[in-house]
Amino acid sequence: MSQEPLAHRPDKPALLVGVLLLAVAAIVGHDASTQTITSNYGLGPTAMPYVVCGGLVLLGLAHLFVAFREGLPKPEAADKSALLWIAAGLVGLIASIGLGGGFVLATTLVFACTARGFGRRAFVVDAVIGFVLGLVIFLVFAKLLTLILPSGPFEQLFL
Repeated sequence: MSQEPLAHRPDKPALLVGVLLLAVAAIVGHDASTQTITSNYGLGPTAMPYVVCGGLVLLGLAHLFVAFREGLPKPEAADKSALLWIAAGLVGLIASIGLGGGFVLATTLVFACTARGFGRRAFVVDAVIGFVLGLVIFLVFAKLLTLILPSGPFEQLFL
């Protein structure tokens, strides 16, 4: 019997992620090219979408490169409980902002749920940490940068 090398098949998840990243990069690049915002100084606000687009292209190409390499380790099975906690945090974030709960509540929810998803069991402590971080970030944006993040009833106390 002859020992012929088997044809290497690309890693499908890496290939899919690479294609999706390139597709998102194309959308971001097209959106950036249609912006009409101008700046009287420096780069202006239109530069950042191009930076994001470039980063997405690099990540997409890296995924495509990795998809065709041999000897990649097989990924571990996903922890469904962790994914559900993280997804719950994202849903809480979207719901809080969408329903007028504000940035600080949204940050509290996403921080505590993500920490729980990564295995930490001190949910109340993590909620307090998320609350403090959210409040500090909100105050930095509101008071120092004079940019208003989504505000709810709690944030109105500081505006």
